[in-house]
Amino acid sequence: MDIRIGIFNSPREIGFETSQPAHEIEETVAAALAAQTGFLKLSDDKGKIYIVPTVGLAYVELGSEQSRHVGFVA
Repeated sequence: MDIRIGIFNSPREIGFETSQPAHEIEETVAAALAAQTGFLKLSDDKGKIYIVPTVGLAYVELGSEQSRHVGFVA
């Protein structure tokens, strides 16, 4: 699944792929926004961890769960 995170006052967005299903990501984002912790923590398929302050979240875009095809498709 492709995930893109927009941050206020930043021209770039954070983009990565994860194997977590969309409903788990949705629940994680909702819990981070409702909690008093002040940050959103997600990880990608390569083991990188992304920690974003919830105050700076502009948007979280969840892409398709289908993997992208590389090369020629018959």
